[in-house]
Amino acid sequence: MPRKQPTRKRVTREKPLAEYKRKRDFSKTAEPAGEPVKRGSRRKLHFVVQKHAASHLHFDFRLELDGVMKSWAVPKGPSYDPSVKRLAMEVEDHPMEYNTFEGTIPKGQYGGGTVMLWDRGTYEAEDGGGEESLRDGYERGDLKIVLHGERLQGGWVLVRIRRNEGGRRQWLLIKHRDEMATSKFDVVATVDTSVKSGRTMDEIATRRGRVWQSNRYGGDEEPAATRRKKPAAASPKKRAAPRRRRATRSTS
Repeated sequence: MPRKQPTRKRVTREKPLAEYKRKRDFSKTAEPAGEPVKRGSRRKLHFVVQKHAASHLHFDFRLELDGVMKSWAVPKGPSYDPSVKRLAMEVEDHPMEYNTFEGTIPKGQYGGGTVMLWDRGTYEAEDGGGEESLRDGYERGDLKIVLHGERLQGGWVLVRIRRNEGGRRQWLLIKHRDEMATSKFDVVATVDTSVKSGRTMDEIATRRGRVWQSNRYGGDEEPAATRRKKPAAASPKKRAAPRRRRATRSTS
């Protein structure tokens, strides 16, 4: 008699952003419920880094992929020093609307605390392979990217190392050895203001109307009356990123 083939169990995948929605009560928080966003074939992929003073201060590192923001919590923030490996805890995907979020999540809600838009820009696969390469790198746990941000630039890699006791995947965020790499510039310690408003964390936390409403200003811009004037030139302390190193000619 022919052997009976074992029945395969169907693997049911959660809908995109299901975990994000499950963790939040949208009747109490104004965070966007969000849905995956279809990207035009010619539009560049975006990334953001948000400084987040929740139960513990950390940096939320988010990369756009497949209509959502793949997200990692980086406790010590990124480093331009290739010898420094920063722990990056993978968290639930976030909606694209989070890209413009700066303000305060109400206390008692998931992630309650002050959030600063610390960096933003576009990014791409290091090998030029587009989204397919990024998807493959993410699945393999070896995600090599090039950032074009206001503060983070050049090549970086996210390397998956293990899962913690709660099953959450742990990664390392490491700067590649390129012309932007340096051990002499601590970007996290040096740059402490928002790329959106120019405010510090304390100023964001104490300003009037600080609790985030996703449609407060009809978008990501503040009313002109409350918007800060940008300084004519950034001081060294506010400089976005280390300068590119010039190649030196050999004298031999």
